[in-house]
Amino acid sequence: MLAHLLSPHNRQATLMRDDAAYMDLALRLAVEAGGQGEVPIGAVLVHEGDVIAASANRRERDQDPTGHAEILALRQAGHALGSWRLNECTLYVTLEPCPMCMGAVINARLGRLVFACRDPKAGAAVSLYTLGNDDRLNHRLIISEGVRRNESSQLLSSFFAALRTGNR
Repeated sequence: MLAHLLSPHNRQATLMRDDAAYMDLALRLAVEAGGQGEVPIGAVLVHEGDVIAASANRRERDQDPTGHAEILALRQAGHALGSWRLNECTLYVTLEPCPMCMGAVINARLGRLVFACRDPKAGAAVSLYTLGNDDRLNHRLIISEGVRRNESSQLLSSFFAALRTGNR
């Protein structure tokens, strides 16, 4: 029985279920951020099954160009663990990270990145750049995409549509 529980199929199913649950939390943070006039992006950082950091975009609120959800979550995680090395952590984010955020992810030695939807205009994990797996850099990480893709994409589309029509 134990062998069945540890089978690659069961580990994958558990990982997918956990990924969805953590991404749900990131989406809730994104919805809150959108309601406050921020681009609706949320990030959750997990270490050994525990959420150790969670944030949403705060660029407008803080008037900080580095106030991306990913950057804020990485900072929180470093403080929570007492280390800037986050190689045993997974970051869940509702949109593919930009070059700045991927740079921070790489510098933090993050173990795994999970994002909901691609960013064709600024994505630096798989869309425009593949920084997380660039052999010229000193760190590579596991990247998974598509968890809650539709929900995240719809949230972003609705937010920007409202901006264009002046309803935000």
